[in-house]
Amino acid sequence: MTTVASTHAAASAEPTRRDFLYIATGAVGAVGIAGAIWPFISQMGPDAATIAAGAPVDFDLSPVAEGQIVKLFWRGNLVFVRHRTTDEIKLAQSTDLSSLRDQQADADRVKVGKEQWLVVYGSCTHLGCVPLGNEGEFRGWMCPCHGSVFDTSGRIRQGPAPTNLPVPPYIFTSDTSIRIG
Repeated sequence: MTTVASTHAAASAEPTRRDFLYIATGAVGAVGIAGAIWPFISQMGPDAATIAAGAPVDFDLSPVAEGQIVKLFWRGNLVFVRHRTTDEIKLAQSTDLSSLRDQQADADRVKVGKEQWLVVYGSCTHLGCVPLGNEGEFRGWMCPCHGSVFDTSGRIRQGPAPTNLPVPPYIFTSDTSIRIG
């Protein structure tokens, strides 16, 4: 009799077909529940177009030559990145603020230690036209539609535009790259 009981105990320790079916059914059920819940969880996140519209833009400054203006887009808005020359910086810094309609110092429009880089939105503050770079009396930008003239710091100097070209939020991520947004 002892041999029959020990044989039965040994047989019950071995996995049976029923044990396999329980495990397989549980695994399929867990996968099914996860598959049913996943769409509800994923729909709670923002749409891909929304993420792309507000995503920051990284820009490498190293290929931009001195005196060059580069155009790029962030959140559907045109942005100018200007690599200013030493003469342009000196002229912008020495401008008498009382002669400006929208009085803002050049130092308030650039980052400390990176004065050679100016980043501004690329639409005229009068009616939203795109000004042309290196044009006008002050060699900054000039709006060809209505005649607004901006200096090399993006400040309004002549014409109907009421304010300076706005500066978007940006940071330097290294000496040669910026992140807008």
